[in-house]
Amino acid sequence: MRFCKMSVFLILFACPFSTSVFAQNASKSDLPVIRQIIVPDEDRFTPFAITVRVGQPVLWVNNDTDDHTVVSNDAFNTAGHRGVNVVLKANGGKFVLVFRHPGVFPFYCRFHSMLDAHHQPIAPGPDGGIQDANGNFGTPMNGVITVLGDD
Repeated sequence: MRFCKMSVFLILFACPFSTSVFAQNASKSDLPVIRQIIVPDEDRFTPFAITVRVGQPVLWVNNDTDDHTVVSNDAFNTAGHRGVNVVLKANGGKFVLVFRHPGVFPFYCRFHSMLDAHHQPIAPGPDGGIQDANGNFGTPMNGVITVLGDD
């Protein structure tokens, strides 16, 4: 009986404190942190892989001088947003997705996604795309987002 009275006493006095702490923390977490995936001045997504939570926005920004795309790889996509196929315009093009359920969202640039017989990325343009001085086309542009649930 003594234990029950003590428990009720602790619950009555602990609840107002924990409720006010929760309210302060909840107001700070109302705005989810925006995660960014950047296309630098080269043909790649950086970072290649990120992890977000359900409801957290992801922003792609193209800082390259060429257009690129964000295309969902629907064969492996379990996070929703099937059929995404968006052009990121050169010099600052942006695109945002907010994921509503957990899963994996693999994506790629359709301009830089395939390999030729010499294992070089095929891209639009003569002979498969833009080459550097050594004849290298770079690597296929792809990435993956892992979306975690609220658990």
